[in-house]
Amino acid sequence: MELYKLPRPDLKDPPFEPVIPPALAHSDPFTAIRTSDQLLHHPFESFQPVLDLLNAAADDPNVLAIKQTLYRVGKDKPIVDALMRAREQGKQVTVLVELKARFDEENNIVWAKQLEQAGVHVVYGLLGLKTHCKVALIVRREPEGMRRYVHLSTGNYNVSSTRVYTDIGLMTCDPEVGADASDLFNFLTGYSSLEHYRAFAVAPLSLRSEVIALIDREIEHHRAHGGGRLIFKMNGLNDVGMADALYRASQAGVEIDLIVRGICSLRPGVPELSPTIRVRSIIGRFLEHSRIFYFGDGGREEIYLASADLMTRNLDRRVETMFPVRQPPIRERIRDEILQAYLDDTEN
Repeated sequence: MELYKLPRPDLKDPPFEPVIPPALAHSDPFTAIRTSDQLLHHPFESFQPVLDLLNAAADDPNVLAIKQTLYRVGKDKPIVDALMRAREQGKQVTVLVELKARFDEENNIVWAKQLEQAGVHVVYGLLGLKTHCKVALIVRREPEGMRRYVHLSTGNYNVSSTRVYTDIGLMTCDPEVGADASDLFNFLTGYSSLEHYRAFAVAPLSLRSEVIALIDREIEHHRAHGGGRLIFKMNGLNDVGMADALYRASQAGVEIDLIVRGICSLRPGVPELSPTIRVRSIIGRFLEHSRIFYFGDGGREEIYLASADLMTRNLDRRVETMFPVRQPPIRERIRDEILQAYLDDTEN
């Protein structure tokens, strides 16, 4: 990064300016999210709507509580400022700060101290587990009753990295997602030990078994009707159990595309082991960081986004979330605009 700071614009890409989706540019975030779920594909779409949501929550007298996980915040702190302002305005604010975020330990200690000094309830996670999920929960009083607004993401609440990492964020007020977010924060703060959620799969409790169950379901659909299809995008795959499940699916004839940026311990295209598995790595201007899991499900397509890779550390030693994309237009956009672009990219 020090090298990149040198004044040599002739050696750098021209500045890239992200866009703000029209639905989030021309209305307040609460109205936009009530109208429909909102997807943000960073860095092509700006992180600003997430900041707008948190700032609106901090200033809105109808917002009663904000809860958020912070893993890798970086040196810029608009998120921290919004959370402190919310507390100063009398809202209940709880923040889980992961002090073991590699390379960001010092920053996170500084922000945790500032949050505590502002009166925010700061917690530091569960013993023996690194909290890697990216979740923000806002509880708002509305004429119809209490409503939960949730932002979930594959990437960090880091303003700088959202300009150079590819990640996907989802903003929703789906009641089941909101209830799961509340239960997750109860788990993280020690108030409950819930293992099964309505919409979420949570590591290290159930994410591993949920993904394997979905792969096994795809195998059964393919055996019964054909057309089995899996597309997984992630940063790394080194878990033996996950590789074995994908091998089983391939041996059953399921077509599988894996888009893996880094380490991949699975061997694709091996006769009688992985004949229908293809693996590619996309290396480009932006760091590939989103995690997407597509299941054909016998024509009833399901897509999940996650903070976790299919790596043993993520599945067994971190708190992670995998969450469904429920609204059809957003599923279609991820399938046709995002995943298909990766599958069409055959040159590097």
